[in-house]
Amino acid sequence: MDDVLTGLLRPKSVAIVGASTTPGKIGHTVVKNLIESGYQGGIYPINPSADEILGLKVYKSVLDIPEPVDAAAITVPAKFVLDVAKECGEKGVKGLIVITSGFSEVGETEMEQELVAIAHQYGMRVLGPNVVGTLSNSDNLNASFAPFLPLDGSASLVSQSGALLIAIDAITYTRRIGFDKLVSIGNMSDVNFADMVGWLDEDENTKCISFYIEGLKEGRRFIDESLKVSKPIVVLKAGVSEHGAAAAASHTGSLAGAQKVYGAAFKQAGVIEATDLSDLFDCTLALSLEPPMKGENLLIITNGGGVGVLATDSAEKYGVPLNFAPESVQAELKKHMPSFGSAKNPVDLTGMAGNDWYHDSTKFAFAHDWVDGLVVLYCETAMTNPMEIAKSIHKAITDTGITHKPVTVSFVGGERSDEAMQWLVENGIPAYNAPDLAVRAMGALREYARLEAMKAEPIQNDHKVDRDTAREIIAKVRKDGRTGMTEIESKKIFNAYGLPTVRTELATNEEEAVSMAEEIGFPVVLKIVSPDILHKSDAGGVKVNIKDEAGVREAYKTILENAKNYKADADIHGLVIQEMAPWATETIIGSVNDPTFGATVMFGLGGIFVEVLKDVTFRVAPISEKEAAAMLDEIRGAPILDGTRGESPRDKKALASVLAKYAFMITDLADEVAESDANPVLVYEEGQGVKVVDARIILKKK
Repeated sequence: MDDVLTGLLRPKSVAIVGASTTPGKIGHTVVKNLIESGYQGGIYPINPSADEILGLKVYKSVLDIPEPVDAAAITVPAKFVLDVAKECGEKGVKGLIVITSGFSEVGETEMEQELVAIAHQYGMRVLGPNVVGTLSNSDNLNASFAPFLPLDGSASLVSQSGALLIAIDAITYTRRIGFDKLVSIGNMSDVNFADMVGWLDEDENTKCISFYIEGLKEGRRFIDESLKVSKPIVVLKAGVSEHGAAAAASHTGSLAGAQKVYGAAFKQAGVIEATDLSDLFDCTLALSLEPPMKGENLLIITNGGGVGVLATDSAEKYGVPLNFAPESVQAELKKHMPSFGSAKNPVDLTGMAGNDWYHDSTKFAFAHDWVDGLVVLYCETAMTNPMEIAKSIHKAITDTGITHKPVTVSFVGGERSDEAMQWLVENGIPAYNAPDLAVRAMGALREYARLEAMKAEPIQNDHKVDRDTAREIIAKVRKDGRTGMTEIESKKIFNAYGLPTVRTELATNEEEAVSMAEEIGFPVVLKIVSPDILHKSDAGGVKVNIKDEAGVREAYKTILENAKNYKADADIHGLVIQEMAPWATETIIGSVNDPTFGATVMFGLGGIFVEVLKDVTFRVAPISEKEAAAMLDEIRGAPILDGTRGESPRDKKALASVLAKYAFMITDLADEVAESDANPVLVYEEGQGVKVVDARIILKKK
């Protein structure tokens, strides 16, 4: 564990620089909170004009403190913070909790950078600036201006929003969802989410890591660190406005927005993304108390048909659709219900179900090998006591001795049901006040298992490539003063990385076009080649299915005329003469250099309507072939690739291989390539491969 970060987040002593004698001021509140939280370490208020605050001796400077100091909570005005940081460095402080605002969030970026430089000069880390502080139940530490320690629990939450962290602190008591630690991360001038992932993974009091994120610094490092952890991570991402689309030159650039790229990155990192604040709490509760659901078979037990139907709908929605239980399982479950009950799935014990039926059916189901996860639902009735039902369920689970399978519970009722659910949570079983929430929680546990399996998949980095050729082509384009590559140049780079392109030749006059068409063999395609015309179809620069010499001559003249009408000063290199590939399913593969995560790969159904349909999915490159295969199944048009309406299945294996190679290419050339796409990529029947028909690469401006 990082000793410096530990000193910052679990300090054995805290100095409060800017401690105040005036109640209500932040410098007074932090001292008061440290005392009232029962903190057993040294508390050292710093104020040059006071002698005592809340019964504690006050020091004029951190340098005057006789004992070692782990963390300094800084509340002085921004203009004094740099001097304070230097004194803390001289004192040997491990970390600075900079509560003070007035840095990069108001444009004072240079001052913030200088603060970090001073801290690093002395081996310190900086939390903030512009933070609420840090709270830890296991250390009785409230080094913040949040009102109190949160309800105790086994998750830890890090928030980029200070105001939200204070609200969450209070919500833990109303929602009865506990946290061991709450950390405000503020401007992330130094300590960021990537740092917190690794540190919390080693914290023995944290079983689930939760984040509220508005934006990441070191996005690729966040992925790398998340892939290493052994604990579940759940994230609520806010601020998902589209970025970069206005200036995009490729299809991919116009489709790549913050929400899609962040979502893809989280999935790749093995992170579960919450939909809202309530969902963050619900997922955190389940992930902090239960193991992942490693199989596909979810069983639901209920005493009411209505909640069973709602749960069934939710199971489909959250990725754990129900299967009927085997006959042998149904036969046993029928022993614990009246004849008009149902043992299929959901298992409806009916409203007659009491403590014994709940206990016996739950115990049997949870212990059965067929069951991978169990959801137990209860509707409050006049004949039953919710607390006794809760204790029956808990006893059934503990009686089995099983700890490798998850269970979630929902009670629908009044105050008695609420009390029973609170008791269940306090005794280690996540409970929710609606059936869909219990199923959503199980969905998160199933998603966690799937993401963990995907994390273990190796990425192939030993593809046979011709880097020299690719770099030579890029150098020539740079020498010409261009960033846009021609189709010919783009395809040569694709070929250098083993991507299968259709045969393509460049003709600079009509006679060459005819000769090349005859050599390739009819039918052929003619396309304009110009770095100034990236979207050839828009310019009338494409003619397909040309079957003879006369067609070539006519198409050659028409395309040139269209191009000049579209952009009179376009630099025209000639026309592409290309084999007319047989019809197949059109897909698109693309890339964009995302400002947060770097090289990012896209996949979707291709053709001219890709920007209208927007049926695409993303990953941060590079990716494994298994990850590539998962992308193929994520788009709405996935059934087309599987074969639909009499069509044969497409060659998804070959397509996944090409997608993985493409992702490797854009990673390898990430220092040069800004955007690229291959559209269409034709996908043939199983075993017949794929062909890249058109290719485009746009280089970074340097």
